[in-house]
Formats: sequence, C-alpha cells, structure tokens
Amino acid sequence: MLSFEYVLGCSLRCLTCIHCLFRPQKKITLVPENLLKKRKAYQAIKATQAKQALLDKRKHQKGKQIKFKRLETFLRDSHRKHRDDVRLRRMEQKPGVLLMPEGHKLAFVVRIAEIKGVSLQVRHVIQRLRVRKIYSGTFVKLSPASLRMLRIVEPYVAWGYPNLKSIRELILKRGHAKVKNKKLALTDNVLIEEHLGKYGIICLEDLIHEIYSAGKHFHEINKFLWPFHLSVARHAARNKIGFHKEIGDTGFRGNGINQLIRHLN
Repeated sequence: MLSFEYVLGCSLRCLTCIHCLFRPQKKITLVPENLLKKRKAYQAIKATQAKQALLDKRKHQKGKQIKFKRLETFLRDSHRKHRDDVRLRRMEQKPGVLLMPEGHKLAFVVRIAEIKGVSLQVRHVIQRLRVRKIYSGTFVKLSPASLRMLRIVEPYVAWGYPNLKSIRELILKRGHAKVKNKKLALTDNVLIEEHLGKYGIICLEDLIHEIYSAGKHFHEINKFLWPFHLSVARHAARNKIGFHKEIGDTGFRGNGINQLIRHLN
C-alpha cells in the first residue's frame, strides 16, 4: 500500500508539469545573418591584430630598438668631445703645480652637468668618482692624484670643502649603505657595527667623525657608503636655465659647497 507522502509528491510533480506546459514561452530574439557574419569577421580581425602585436613585441625584445638622433645632438657631442680633448692635451703639455690645500683633507663632489658625448678619459674618471648620475655626490680624500682627477672632470662637477654640519646632514638624511650591491638605509647601528666594526666604527657618530677627519680607514668607509642622490627642485624641469643659475657654475667652490649641499639636500 502506497504511503500518503509518496502520493502527495507525485501529485505536486504532475501539477508542476501541467503548469509548465500551459505557461507562455519567451520569444527568442533572432539576429540577422549579415550581423552575425560581421561579428565573426570583426573577431577574426582582432585576433589577427593581437597575434601580430605579440610577434612585434617579441621581435623588439630580441634586439635593441632603433633610436633616432637629431643632427644637433651629433654636433653637440662632437663639440664637447673636441673641447675635452683639447683641454686634456693642454693639461698634459702644461700640467702646472698641484698644491695641496692647507687645513683641508676632504672634498665633496657633486655632478651638475650632463656627460653625453664626453671623452673616454672624462667618463672613466666620472665612474671612478662614483658620480654616474646627475646630482649625485661623493666624498673624496684630497691627494695629488685625486686633485688631478678633479681637474679632469672640472667642467662637469662642483666640488669644495664640506664642514661637519654638511657631512652630518648628508649622512643622516641621505645616507645609505652598499651591502652586496644592495642599497640599505642607515637606520640601525647594528648594520654599521656588523660591517665596519673591524675598523673600530660601531655607530653613526663614529662614521661621521671618520669621514670628517679623513682617517686611515676613509676608503673602506667611503666604499661602504652609497653615493648620495641629492634632490632637485620641482621647477627644475620647467625652468632649467633658472635652476642652473640657482645652483651656480661647475668647478671649485671652496667653502661655498656647503651652500650647494643645503640647496640640494
């Protein structure tokens, strides 16, 4: 004998089927055949264009992209290289006397000019001074060899004698360490003690004092420091001539380098 629940379930299913049969069906919107053909052709064109763009991207990635230069660029670079060659040849013929400045052992060098098209000797000295980027600066221990290097790159850098206040501001605000070719901020004395502890330098104040006094471990500490990347005013991109007037000309500044450091720091 059938149960009541079974009979009730069968009755409900039958009523649902009858309702579906008598319910009005939704009308399917028909799309014209020409419109379907247009859509299919458009999708094929887009797929072809995407495939061609991918092939072009791979082709450009394999080799260097062609860079076009204006004639004025070639003339400027040629003139700059010729000027450097003449200047360096005159320095070799008449080297002059390099006198060590009295009471100064340290200099700060900032690159404030472009070096596109310069001679290879100037570019090599720029790399040795570690001022590869414009508005970057480093400390240099003064010696006859370093003074000769500064004379070679004088039309492209500004240099002078920094005081203790400028050194402290530079290291505290923009000081970074170079550890395994990685740039790390000098925010902890543990990092300094770990890498410079063997030279007796365990904190930031010891590092500043060693730089200012140009001690016997100056080269190791200077190599440990990442070159200082100085800031540039926002209006420099819009008014290059006015900005260059503000920072001044290249060459020797003496104690005036402290004013330039405060301007760019």
